[in-house]
Amino acid sequence: MTDLAIPFFGDKSHISIDRKFRLIRKWKATDAAVGDGLRLRKGLLDRSNTALDVWTDTAYQSKANEAFMEKQGFVSKVHRKKPHLKPIPRHIQRSNAGKSVIRSHVEPLFADQKSQIGLFVRRVGITLAIMRVGLANIVYNMRRVIFLRRISATM
Repeated sequence: MTDLAIPFFGDKSHISIDRKFRLIRKWKATDAAVGDGLRLRKGLLDRSNTALDVWTDTAYQSKANEAFMEKQGFVSKVHRKKPHLKPIPRHIQRSNAGKSVIRSHVEPLFADQKSQIGLFVRRVGITLAIMRVGLANIVYNMRRVIFLRRISATM
């Protein structure tokens, strides 16, 4: 599962997580001005992940991304945008609602990074933001592995 982009001041964290264990597999930190859609094609997707489904929000919907995912063998589960100046069709609304159920699994990761780890970047420069986000991702994965081991020990 891939879900991307948590904004923090002038930067964003884009992540790709393992759907089964919810561990961060790949990540990028970028300037907030960089288009989200480009991150999808710049090494964030992982063919060795436990699933080849790509679950993202509408910021990643584009013909170029759809063609890229199809060519690389990924299955697009990207939210669909509302038509301009029209109400969203019922079938798209239902489809997006189903996709939101899966995508909601990544939101606790972002909440954990904000509250427990204290991911709050107040640095000037992308290099320091990348370092801070990377360390937060490592801490998250370590805490997640400890949690998963505790669960497997009780079974």
